Amino acid sequence: MTALVAGLTVLVLVMAVLVAGLLRSHASILRRLHTLDGGEQESSAVSAAPAIRTFPGVPQPLGDPVPGAPAHDLVGRGLTEESVVIRTTGVPHNTVIAFLTSGCSTCQNFWQAFADPVDIRLPGGTRLVIVTKGLDAESPSALLPLAPDWAEVVMSTKAWTDFRVPGSPYVVAVDGPSGRVKGEGTGMSWEQVARLLAQATGDLSYLSDTSGRSVKPVGDAERESRVDHDLLAAGIMPGDPSLYPGVEARS
Repeated sequence: MTALVAGLTVLVLVMAVLVAGLLRSHASILRRLHTLDGGEQESSAVSAAPAIRTFPGVPQPLGDPVPGAPAHDLVGRGLTEESVVIRTTGVPHNTVIAFLTSGCSTCQNFWQAFADPVDIRLPGGTRLVIVTKGLDAESPSALLPLAPDWAEVVMSTKAWTDFRVPGSPYVVAVDGPSGRVKGEGTGMSWEQVARLLAQATGDLSYLSDTSGRSVKPVGDAERESRVDHDLLAAGIMPGDPSLYPGVEARS
């Protein structure tokens, strides 16, 4: 009887080891299938998606990118040295902040672009604010000839610190209602930065004037918006050759 019990005990232990091995093997197979399906990669891509995109050769952000980082209100002085406070958080509108200086050569491309608002396209309900360093680093007399009439200019070194701006030019898009940064980056021209902001926010309004678009049913508009967002997330901009298969590019 004792021998029978011992035999059954050994058999149960062997079966337990076999079952544990099968479970481990099954789990490993499921993980590999999940990876092949792109599940793990997709999850990693979402969690590691950079909040900041910059063009080669331009200043890199300070610290690690933080998607949806908290934004800050702008506190500084105007060009006539009056105190200025501009709300960018907890407000119904969005704000695009352009950090520029009067001295950097690349900033001149932005000053020139901002001189004519017809060339600047922003999503509806979005305001542009230009932020320079404070009186310790900038001169109002040097900024006055550059400042556009249609956009407010604030002198604030604190804002550069608050938004961890690595250098100029640098542009930050803030979502007013949530008080979070939607996207940020820099480039050699406003056109390059507009492409970055469109890709980061999924909003084509940075690239083209949508005021002339025909009115569409809500379902169609939402579907078009989702398609635009997916294409932008994949780095495919309007006019990309991949959107026109079979059409040869002309020089």
